[in-house]
Amino acid sequence: MTKLRNPDHPIESLFFKRWSPRAYDASKMPQNDLNVILEAARWAPSAYNIQPWRFLYSMRDDQHWQKYLTLLDPFNKQWAQNASALVIIISDRLMPGGMSPHEKKSRTHSFDAGAAWAQLALQATSLGYQAHAMAGIYFDEIRKSLSIPENYHIEIAVAIGKAADPSKLPPELRSREIPSQRLPIEETSFFGTLPQ
Repeated sequence: MTKLRNPDHPIESLFFKRWSPRAYDASKMPQNDLNVILEAARWAPSAYNIQPWRFLYSMRDDQHWQKYLTLLDPFNKQWAQNASALVIIISDRLMPGGMSPHEKKSRTHSFDAGAAWAQLALQATSLGYQAHAMAGIYFDEIRKSLSIPENYHIEIAVAIGKAADPSKLPPELRSREIPSQRLPIEETSFFGTLPQ
């Protein structure tokens, strides 16, 4: 699969080996593997080191699994049901009270949670898994059923598992089951100012 991706500059192969498949092998993941993946996410950088991210998870076939599947929209549920773990990433919108005389809104909570997601995905790849983030989720139902306080922003859900043959997917998804390309650096990075 990685032969389809050719970076223009010499980067660590982990960055282009990571991708977001939808075909998973429905295997169980050892708890320790998920702990390692979450540990990598824990070490992400954050503004003022407040670490606003929180991870709620279910492991395949545990007592929360079916409930977590109902929190995904039908499109995502049809393939994510074969993952090994489902993770909901949330972030605290408020700075801790000790940072100022009064709690105030954080401007970077989502940015920081994104950094944690990236480290989670890369560590999953390093262990032989792949992680696929999903925005097609039921945000209001997640807040209600997982008892998430209002100061937390619901970011995204993530399916983690071992990639499988695309034949496991519905026919309409099989042709899309290849690592995606990236825009060239010249289209995303600019010296000085943004071209008009």
